[in-house]
Amino acid sequence: MTRERETRTTGEDVPFEVVCVGETMAMATPAQPEPLELAQTVVIHPAGAESNVAMYLASLGHRVSWVSRLGDDPLGRRVLRDVSAVGVDTSLVEIDKNAPTGVFFKDPGRGRTRVFYYRRGSAASLMRAELLSPVLRIPPQLVHLTGITPALSQECDDMVRELFQEFRARGTTISFDVNFREGLWPRTKASVRLIELAQQADVVFVGLDEATTLWGTREPHDLRTLIDQPRVLVVKNGAVGATAYHEQGSEYVRAPKVDVREPVGAGDAFAAGWLSGLLGDLPQVQRLRLGHLLAGSALSSTADHHTPPNKPWLQAALSVSEAEWACAKSTPQPDGDGSGDILKTYRGV
Repeated sequence: MTRERETRTTGEDVPFEVVCVGETMAMATPAQPEPLELAQTVVIHPAGAESNVAMYLASLGHRVSWVSRLGDDPLGRRVLRDVSAVGVDTSLVEIDKNAPTGVFFKDPGRGRTRVFYYRRGSAASLMRAELLSPVLRIPPQLVHLTGITPALSQECDDMVRELFQEFRARGTTISFDVNFREGLWPRTKASVRLIELAQQADVVFVGLDEATTLWGTREPHDLRTLIDQPRVLVVKNGAVGATAYHEQGSEYVRAPKVDVREPVGAGDAFAAGWLSGLLGDLPQVQRLRLGHLLAGSALSSTADHHTPPNKPWLQAALSVSEAEWACAKSTPQPDGDGSGDILKTYRGV
């Protein structure tokens, strides 16, 4: 197997705030939210949980690198181009001349979207621990990964094991999104491995629905009892809201109602918003709000990554009162340059 690493964007010796590690595939999806078999026009976007987080963080102005492997093929080149276009450093992505870039198709339907993956033997499934060596020389403030990576192959799981060991030793904050994918590994195996990893992380994101599937927990506080080691556990309950459990207690923030165009990708946007709040040292409530705001933005697009609202607008949305946030009737959208009256959105005007 031949591997190449090409230097792109900023290079290896620039310290990053965040490094995201994981597979990204080329996603083909109908241009309009309609069933795949009826679509006349299909568009291609990069799609990977970790690169989604990286792209949102870069869009918010953070210095972020994405570490992965891609095939030396047109889809790999497109993924690389699109991820780097929003400011993500891709200099540590390896290019494999023999293994392909993974691809998947979205099939929007009434009430839900089905996803069809073609990723077996992909370049990213061959990720190994040495991929992390350049990052370990100048460790970032935070490293983010998900439960998808250890499910791709034994090599990937070994890399994840090394990642936790090396970054914990260096004092880097480890962010872990459980992100259970039933098509990648059986629930019985995943339930054991994913809780092992969650207990070793500093920040953990988990959906209440996937936690019920994995461990039978149906309430957020039951999850905190089960996953008690991370400094922060963020439990997402879909369109209802999210709870952050931390050393000082817990905070809950309801999710604004959203006109959903397509649901896939909102969890990654939420994680990126919360992590941006962490990097900016925002209070817990504002971190949760920022997560909801980016998730709402993602829900308005058929792509996995959607350009978030600009900073002035986000700052205005984060500053509204609890009462104004509580009566939000739809996810706010920017008004012009984002400096308009944000309260109109929350009052339903």
